[in-house]
Amino acid sequence: MSHGVVLVSGASSGIGATCAREIAAKGFTVVAGLRTPRVDDVSAPGVHPVQLDITDTDSIARAVASAASLAQGTGLAGLVNNAGISVMGPVEGLPLSELRRQFEVNVFGTVALTQACLPELRRGRGRVVMMSSVAARSPSPFAGAYGASKSALEALADVLRVEVRAAGISVSVIQPGAIRTPIWDKVDASWDALIASADPALLQVYDDAIRRMRTSVAIYSRTGIAPERVARAVVQALTARSPRPRYLVGADAYVQAALRACLPVRVHDALVRRILNLP
Repeated sequence: MSHGVVLVSGASSGIGATCAREIAAKGFTVVAGLRTPRVDDVSAPGVHPVQLDITDTDSIARAVASAASLAQGTGLAGLVNNAGISVMGPVEGLPLSELRRQFEVNVFGTVALTQACLPELRRGRGRVVMMSSVAARSPSPFAGAYGASKSALEALADVLRVEVRAAGISVSVIQPGAIRTPIWDKVDASWDALIASADPALLQVYDDAIRRMRTSVAIYSRTGIAPERVARAVVQALTARSPRPRYLVGADAYVQAALRACLPVRVHDALVRRILNLP
């Protein structure tokens, strides 16, 4: 596959915007879904920005209709489910409303968009790419909501891959490690919101661990891989003759996955505490 229409969600910045540009550079027509339309963010030949909020069924319907119109009856060549958020906080103090919001975007919104695209993907014998994270295999302390949402997404992707195989649709999961993108600013803002609203008694319990975790996250934000590395994996999933079910991206992703698979659980837990400088 080298041509056709691909819909990319969450394309306003970071991985999504980079994917939109890289996919378009390979000859595809890209419909770049932006929650808040800002054309300059994804301005590139072959990229068509549209408003897309994956938690809004009307917004999904309009974006899919735009993509189908560009495809002119040939169906979609691909769907890249990149839109997502990250909610931070210890499980003990995580507001259930925030946990629901995490799943509403990362799981329910992604499934809703995929369901809406499947008739066009079936027509075009297209491909589905799910943007997950190595956190689905090895979730980090204080990021349990995010890791749980990505684990749920991968379980659904595994089932979908089997269900739509007969229609000629492939489903691939991308599992990046730390990436240098603006998402880290949003993670930092999530920490601030948690601290502002948390029970003071709970903060006293976790205060030191949270400060250490934020320091570690700040390091990841500076040393992570470039989003272009992730975009290349997405392009491969869209164009390879036999796309892989999973693509690990980044040395830290491989290390985390290997440690989780090989080490006894208690040893792994102790190693995570040490790496993150947690008490």
